[in-house]
Amino acid sequence: RRAMTTSFVRFSTDDISYIITAAVFFSIGAIILVVIIWLYNYFTLGSCKSKAKMNNKTVIVTGANSGIGKETALDLARRGARVIMACRNLKTAEQVKEEIIKASKNNNVIVKKLDLSSLKSVREFAADVNKTEPRLDVLIHNAGMANMFSKHTTADGLEITMATNQFGPFLLTHLLIDLLKKSKPSRIVVVASELYRLSRINLENPNPVNSFPAYLYYVSKYANILFTRELARRLQGTGVTANCLHPGMIDSGIWRNVPFPLNLPLKLIVKGFFKTPEQGAQTSIYLAVSEDLNGVSGNYFMDCQPSSLSTAAQDMTIAKKYWDICEHIVKLKPEDPKI
Repeated sequence: RRAMTTSFVRFSTDDISYIITAAVFFSIGAIILVVIIWLYNYFTLGSCKSKAKMNNKTVIVTGANSGIGKETALDLARRGARVIMACRNLKTAEQVKEEIIKASKNNNVIVKKLDLSSLKSVREFAADVNKTEPRLDVLIHNAGMANMFSKHTTADGLEITMATNQFGPFLLTHLLIDLLKKSKPSRIVVVASELYRLSRINLENPNPVNSFPAYLYYVSKYANILFTRELARRLQGTGVTANCLHPGMIDSGIWRNVPFPLNLPLKLIVKGFFKTPEQGAQTSIYLAVSEDLNGVSGNYFMDCQPSSLSTAAQDMTIAKKYWDICEHIVKLKPEDPKI
């Protein structure tokens, strides 16, 4: 019987030294690259330089219990605004409210229940605001969600990502528009995303319940831009402006639905290269408070600067058609305010 033999690769001392040296230089190079990217991100971040106060003004921030919504609410509270945190998770929102009050020394911060994926919840929230609030100066559509794989349809028969990110805000804007007009000059701020460039709007399938969930986040951001531009057109001469923005790639809770094991490398990328929520909130804050934007409407911003849109996203014919479709999807009633 032939004896089994095992062969080993033998490395000389010089070989080992070379491997160690190469590994060291590779590690140093990787560290330098990370530092360069971090420094680039840090020094090119736009920040809101406005010192404007918001005393005697009321602001609604949806999804204000975490991420850039929390940071936006905190900044506006520090400027003296009455801040309404419109949130689905009331327990977390109440805890965050206390943090904001303590940090801002502004007790005029309240929490109201709002689940944007539910048309019933949107109507209840709007009815409450219209009944209890004498004015509304800024409406910030910040709340958003992103699913990777799990498909989910709401009680209204709507795909949940589109319901939360587009259809809910669309209905809410209609129901609060009279209060915004009454409080003019007032502003509507919509948090969109550059990721819209990876998608398109399918007017033949506006409620894509069977589509890949991760892709629908991109679609919803495209929808946000069309919505904002048509909204601005319809609001001309009313004293209410509407602008949208890309906050940057943010280290926030929106990625919490990414499943294991994909969440592990994503967490490394997010922690290393994405903006902090405070950095990501700067453009939202800028659009809400800057005196430079008085009367400015229908634009898209990034890092507190105007930014260009794709040719397709500027198509107002498509924007109007999509608006009409959204009116049907959210089941606007004859007695609802018109825009």
